[in-house]
Amino acid sequence: MTAAMHDHVPDNDLLEAFLALDTPEGFKAELIEGEIIVTPPPDGDHEGAIGRIVTQVIRRYPGDITVAGNKGLIVPGDRYIPGVTFAEEGAFDGQDSWMLPEGVLMVVEVTSRKPGRDREAKRRGYAAAGIPLYLLVDRGKNEVVLHSDPWRGDYHGVKGVPTGQPLPLPAPFGFDLSTDRLT
Repeated sequence: MTAAMHDHVPDNDLLEAFLALDTPEGFKAELIEGEIIVTPPPDGDHEGAIGRIVTQVIRRYPGDITVAGNKGLIVPGDRYIPGVTFAEEGAFDGQDSWMLPEGVLMVVEVTSRKPGRDREAKRRGYAAAGIPLYLLVDRGKNEVVLHSDPWRGDYHGVKGVPTGQPLPLPAPFGFDLSTDRLT
């Protein structure tokens, strides 16, 4: 798929309807490839995996970093809410609910009941937005995959490991992520 194919523009009526949604507390709404997706609160295993990743990054990142759960990101043609977003210190300051991913260093997703969106659509969207790293905890495949080097609407670097094996995170992180108990 080329970047031009991914750079769809949502219909103005669809975007307005999406932005006007009043989702129930705890639910999140995303606009993924022209479809409004509303998902219930994540399960405990999802939140446990996110927590283990956040703890490692906070402890081992060589400097200041900003972390947000459920931060709305504007990607070409869509609106995503990653499980967690790591960004340069201050990147979220003064931002609205939805922001361009300027200063974002890495986004993390943990697969849901419909993992295809995380494996395909979101991967392409994050790459098209120029987010340097996309970490996917793929519970269905019991693996953790790091996508890097975004170029022309997709990532060209892919490194996956079975759950339980360390996964090297490149600069600016520069440490091996423990993947124990992530799936």
